[in-house]
Amino acid sequence: MEEITEKHPEELPKEQEELPEERSTTQPRRHLVKRLIQLLVIIIGVLLFIDAAFIALVANLSAGILALGILSLLLIVYGALWYKNKIAKWIHGAVIAISIIIVSFSAFLFFYGTIDNVDYDEDVVIILGAGIHGEQVTLTLARRLDKAVEYYAHNPDVVFVVSGGQGYQESITEALAMERYLIARGIPPENIIKEELSTSTYENFLFSDAILSQEFPSGYSAALITNNYHVYRAERMAQYAGVSARHMGAAVTWYSIPAEYLREMMAVVKLWVFPPDTSQQL
Repeated sequence: MEEITEKHPEELPKEQEELPEERSTTQPRRHLVKRLIQLLVIIIGVLLFIDAAFIALVANLSAGILALGILSLLLIVYGALWYKNKIAKWIHGAVIAISIIIVSFSAFLFFYGTIDNVDYDEDVVIILGAGIHGEQVTLTLARRLDKAVEYYAHNPDVVFVVSGGQGYQESITEALAMERYLIARGIPPENIIKEELSTSTYENFLFSDAILSQEFPSGYSAALITNNYHVYRAERMAQYAGVSARHMGAAVTWYSIPAEYLREMMAVVKLWVFPPDTSQQL
């Protein structure tokens, strides 16, 4: 029969003896990491607010800039209250969930827009307007136009439709500013058609198609050029307008990424919930 031996406290395993000491060192580390994360949230909020203020100075005011400004202020308040331990647990969960949605949505728009499918043999390329400052194209729009110049090197017979009317803080139509930009970079004027009435992505295609149907009565093949974050919605709008188009995405300036993607996410959700009325097409 086996003898049952009793262990004295001094014979207990070392690991058990050190548990209180481990706990005392782990807690301060966790507290420090928590504080660093809280400060990081506040810093991100401040940087995003500065970014929104800068974009508002160099570009036309948009829903994306306003959304970025509001989001940055909410982050600052959230981080400050969290630092003071005045945030309910459900708010942490909501912030994490919203962050995951924003990052996932942005990744989808980015990767969708970076995969070009043009064949470089299209009859027409529709370049979507993106706002101008006075008479000068914005950097966002310049990226689109530079892509058009790149496309022209592969297909010099293409016809470009520069599409965009005149909006707030704009001295001329976007189409005219775009035409000037392309001509200055070697695109022949006879290869450019202006569409100067549109005020939305849907109208870009609707009004461009009305012009192209007269220029190409037997039909035409088309591609669209816009920034990569905008490609998904632009393709859907083209379909609603009855235009079948391949796409070519342009990059966007790094500092405008947060505002542009926020604005685009809101626009895509609006498209899903309230698609354009196609019953009164031209």
